[in-house]
Amino acid sequence: MTTPPTGLTAPPTAPGPGGRPAAASAGDADTAPAAPRRDAEASRAAILRAARHLLARHAHADITLKAVADRAGVSAPLVLKYFGNKDALFARVMSFESDADALLDAPLEELGRHMVRHLLEGQTQRGADPVLRIVFAPLQGEQGDILRANFRTQVSERLAERLSGPGAGLRAELAVGTLLGLGVMYGIARGTHLRATAVDDIVDRYAPAVQAQLAP
Repeated sequence: MTTPPTGLTAPPTAPGPGGRPAAASAGDADTAPAAPRRDAEASRAAILRAARHLLARHAHADITLKAVADRAGVSAPLVLKYFGNKDALFARVMSFESDADALLDAPLEELGRHMVRHLLEGQTQRGADPVLRIVFAPLQGEQGDILRANFRTQVSERLAERLSGPGAGLRAELAVGTLLGLGVMYGIARGTHLRATAVDDIVDRYAPAVQAQLAP
Protein backbone atom coordinates (compact mmCIF):
# COMPACT_ATOMS: atom_id res chain seq x y z
CA MET A 1 0.00 0.00 0.00
CA THR A 2 1.37 3.42 -1.00
CA THR A 3 1.76 5.99 1.79
CA PRO A 4 0.16 9.34 0.88
CA PRO A 5 2.79 12.01 0.24
CA THR A 6 3.39 14.55 2.98
CA GLY A 7 3.21 18.35 2.58
CA LEU A 8 -0.09 18.39 0.71
CA THR A 9 -2.68 20.90 1.89
CA ALA A 10 -6.15 19.89 2.94
CA PRO A 11 -9.00 20.41 0.47
CA PRO A 12 -10.03 24.10 0.63
CA THR A 13 -13.68 23.47 1.42
CA ALA A 14 -14.03 20.55 3.77
CA PRO A 15 -17.77 19.88 4.04
CA GLY A 16 -19.49 20.22 7.37
CA PRO A 17 -23.01 19.12 8.28
CA GLY A 18 -25.35 19.42 5.35
CA GLY A 19 -22.49 19.52 2.86
CA ARG A 20 -21.45 23.17 3.62
CA PRO A 21 -18.20 24.46 5.13
CA ALA A 22 -19.39 25.11 8.66
CA ALA A 23 -16.79 27.69 9.75
CA ALA A 24 -17.20 29.92 6.70
CA SER A 25 -20.99 29.89 6.72
CA ALA A 26 -21.22 30.92 10.39
CA GLY A 27 -19.04 33.99 9.85
CA ASP A 28 -20.90 35.02 6.70
CA ALA A 29 -24.28 34.76 8.40
CA ASP A 30 -23.15 36.97 11.29
CA THR A 31 -21.59 39.81 9.33
CA ALA A 32 -22.59 40.02 5.68
CA PRO A 33 -26.10 41.54 5.88
CA ALA A 34 -25.12 44.39 8.24
CA ALA A 35 -22.61 46.23 6.03
CA PRO A 36 -24.96 47.44 3.26
CA ARG A 37 -27.45 48.70 5.85
CA ARG A 38 -24.75 50.71 7.64
CA ASP A 39 -23.48 52.08 4.33
CA ALA A 40 -26.99 53.21 3.35
CA GLU A 41 -27.53 54.96 6.68
CA ALA A 42 -24.16 56.69 6.43
CA SER A 43 -24.89 57.83 2.88
CA ARG A 44 -28.31 59.23 3.83
CA ALA A 45 -26.78 61.10 6.76
CA ALA A 46 -24.00 62.51 4.54
CA ILE A 47 -26.55 63.68 1.97
CA LEU A 48 -28.66 65.44 4.61
CA ARG A 49 -25.56 67.12 6.09
CA ALA A 50 -24.51 68.29 2.64
CA ALA A 51 -27.95 69.67 1.86
CA ARG A 52 -28.07 71.51 5.20
CA HIS A 53 -24.62 72.98 4.59
CA LEU A 54 -25.59 74.25 1.14
CA LEU A 55 -28.95 75.59 2.30
CA ALA A 56 -27.13 77.69 4.89
CA ARG A 57 -25.03 79.32 2.17
CA HIS A 58 -27.12 79.43 -1.00
CA ALA A 59 -30.68 80.05 -2.06
CA HIS A 60 -32.72 76.87 -2.45
CA ALA A 61 -33.30 77.59 -6.15
CA ASP A 62 -29.54 77.72 -6.81
CA ILE A 63 -28.71 74.38 -5.20
CA THR A 64 -28.45 71.41 -7.55
CA LEU A 65 -28.61 67.74 -6.68
CA LYS A 66 -25.15 67.40 -8.21
CA ALA A 67 -23.80 69.97 -5.75
CA VAL A 68 -25.38 68.03 -2.87
CA ALA A 69 -23.99 64.75 -4.19
CA ASP A 70 -20.50 66.17 -4.71
CA ARG A 71 -20.36 67.54 -1.17
CA ALA A 72 -21.71 64.28 0.29
CA GLY A 73 -19.23 62.19 -1.71
CA VAL A 74 -21.93 60.17 -3.46
CA SER A 75 -23.47 60.07 -6.92
CA ALA A 76 -26.48 62.16 -7.94
CA PRO A 77 -28.48 59.01 -8.80
CA LEU A 78 -27.93 57.80 -5.22
CA VAL A 79 -29.47 61.03 -3.90
CA LEU A 80 -32.50 60.35 -6.10
CA LYS A 81 -32.65 56.75 -4.92
CA TYR A 82 -32.78 57.72 -1.24
CA PHE A 83 -34.87 60.90 -1.41
CA GLY A 84 -36.79 60.79 -4.69
CA ASN A 85 -36.19 64.36 -5.88
CA LYS A 86 -34.84 67.72 -4.80
CA ASP A 87 -38.13 68.89 -3.28
CA ALA A 88 -38.41 65.75 -1.14
CA LEU A 89 -34.80 66.09 0.02
CA PHE A 90 -35.19 69.72 1.04
CA ALA A 91 -38.53 69.05 2.69
CA ARG A 92 -36.52 66.85 5.07
CA VAL A 93 -33.84 69.50 5.51
CA MET A 94 -36.39 72.23 6.24
CA SER A 95 -38.23 70.16 8.83
CA PHE A 96 -37.20 70.51 12.48
CA GLU A 97 -39.36 67.65 13.74
CA SER A 98 -36.71 65.00 14.34
CA ASP A 99 -34.27 67.63 15.63
CA ALA A 100 -36.86 68.86 18.13
CA ASP A 101 -37.40 65.28 19.33
CA ALA A 102 -33.79 65.17 20.48
CA LEU A 103 -33.50 68.82 21.53
CA LEU A 104 -36.47 68.62 23.91
CA ASP A 105 -35.84 65.10 25.20
CA ALA A 106 -35.25 65.87 28.89
CA PRO A 107 -37.31 66.53 32.02
CA LEU A 108 -38.40 70.15 32.27
CA GLU A 109 -36.23 70.86 35.30
CA GLU A 110 -33.13 69.75 33.35
CA LEU A 111 -34.16 70.99 29.93
CA GLY A 112 -31.98 74.11 29.82
CA ARG A 113 -28.81 72.11 30.40
CA HIS A 114 -29.88 69.47 27.93
CA MET A 115 -30.67 71.99 25.18
CA VAL A 116 -27.35 73.80 25.56
CA ARG A 117 -25.35 70.57 25.62
CA HIS A 118 -27.26 69.12 22.67
CA LEU A 119 -26.60 72.22 20.58
CA LEU A 120 -22.88 72.30 21.36
CA GLU A 121 -22.35 68.58 20.88
CA GLY A 122 -24.27 68.75 17.61
CA GLN A 123 -21.78 71.30 16.30
CA THR A 124 -18.62 69.75 17.75
CA GLN A 125 -19.36 66.04 17.30
CA ARG A 126 -22.05 65.64 14.65
CA GLY A 127 -21.39 68.64 12.45
CA ALA A 128 -25.05 69.69 12.55
CA ASP A 129 -26.82 72.24 14.69
CA PRO A 130 -30.41 71.22 15.54
CA VAL A 131 -31.96 74.68 15.06
CA LEU A 132 -29.42 77.14 13.66
CA ARG A 133 -30.51 76.87 10.02
CA ILE A 134 -33.54 79.04 10.85
CA VAL A 135 -31.22 82.08 10.79
CA PHE A 136 -30.75 81.57 7.05
CA ALA A 137 -34.47 81.82 6.27
CA PRO A 138 -34.09 85.32 4.74
CA LEU A 139 -31.92 83.79 2.00
CA GLN A 140 -34.60 81.39 0.93
CA GLY A 141 -37.57 83.41 -0.37
CA GLU A 142 -40.73 81.31 -0.27
CA GLN A 143 -38.74 78.40 1.11
CA GLY A 144 -37.79 80.68 4.00
CA ASP A 145 -41.48 81.00 4.85
CA ILE A 146 -41.63 77.21 5.10
CA LEU A 147 -38.58 77.21 7.38
CA ARG A 148 -40.19 79.82 9.66
CA ALA A 149 -43.52 78.01 9.82
CA ASN A 150 -41.85 74.69 10.59
CA PHE A 151 -39.67 76.28 13.25
CA ARG A 152 -42.63 77.88 15.00
CA THR A 153 -44.78 74.77 15.08
CA GLN A 154 -42.10 72.11 15.53
CA VAL A 155 -39.80 73.89 17.99
CA SER A 156 -41.20 76.99 19.72
CA GLU A 157 -44.84 75.95 19.99
CA ARG A 158 -43.93 72.40 20.89
CA LEU A 159 -41.75 73.68 23.72
CA ALA A 160 -44.54 76.03 24.87
CA GLU A 161 -46.91 73.07 25.16
CA ARG A 162 -44.62 71.61 27.83
CA LEU A 163 -44.66 74.76 29.96
CA SER A 164 -47.28 75.58 32.58
CA GLY A 165 -48.22 78.97 33.95
CA PRO A 166 -48.70 82.34 32.24
CA GLY A 167 -46.82 83.44 29.14
CA ALA A 168 -45.79 79.95 28.04
CA GLY A 169 -45.45 80.99 24.40
CA LEU A 170 -43.28 83.99 25.23
CA ARG A 171 -41.11 81.99 27.61
CA ALA A 172 -40.59 79.28 25.01
CA GLU A 173 -39.56 81.80 22.36
CA LEU A 174 -37.19 83.54 24.76
CA ALA A 175 -35.58 80.23 25.70
CA VAL A 176 -35.13 79.22 22.08
CA GLY A 177 -33.87 82.69 21.19
CA THR A 178 -31.30 82.48 23.98
CA LEU A 179 -30.18 79.12 22.63
CA LEU A 180 -29.95 80.48 19.09
CA GLY A 181 -27.70 83.30 20.30
CA LEU A 182 -25.23 80.73 21.58
CA GLY A 183 -25.47 78.78 18.33
CA VAL A 184 -24.74 81.87 16.23
CA MET A 185 -21.77 82.88 18.36
CA TYR A 186 -20.36 79.35 18.42
CA GLY A 187 -21.14 78.14 14.90
CA ILE A 188 -21.27 81.26 12.72
CA ALA A 189 -19.23 83.99 14.42
CA ARG A 190 -16.99 81.20 15.73
CA GLY A 191 -15.95 83.10 18.84
CA THR A 192 -12.39 82.13 19.65
CA HIS A 193 -12.78 82.19 23.44
CA LEU A 194 -16.06 80.30 23.27
CA ARG A 195 -14.67 77.58 21.00
CA ALA A 196 -11.56 77.22 23.18
CA THR A 197 -13.72 76.51 26.24
CA ALA A 198 -14.79 73.00 27.25
CA VAL A 199 -18.41 72.12 26.52
CA ASP A 200 -19.04 71.30 30.20
CA ASP A 201 -17.87 74.75 31.23
CA ILE A 202 -20.10 76.48 28.67
CA VAL A 203 -23.06 74.40 29.81
CA ASP A 204 -22.44 75.38 33.44
CA ARG A 205 -22.34 79.07 32.58
CA TYR A 206 -25.02 79.30 29.89
CA ALA A 207 -27.68 76.73 30.75
CA PRO A 208 -29.07 78.74 33.71
CA ALA A 209 -29.90 81.59 31.29
CA VAL A 210 -31.93 79.22 29.12
CA GLN A 211 -33.56 77.53 32.10
CA ALA A 212 -34.55 80.91 33.57
CA GLN A 213 -36.69 81.63 30.51
CA LEU A 214 -38.58 78.36 30.98
CA ALA A 215 -39.63 79.23 34.51
CA PRO A 216 -43.03 80.96 35.12
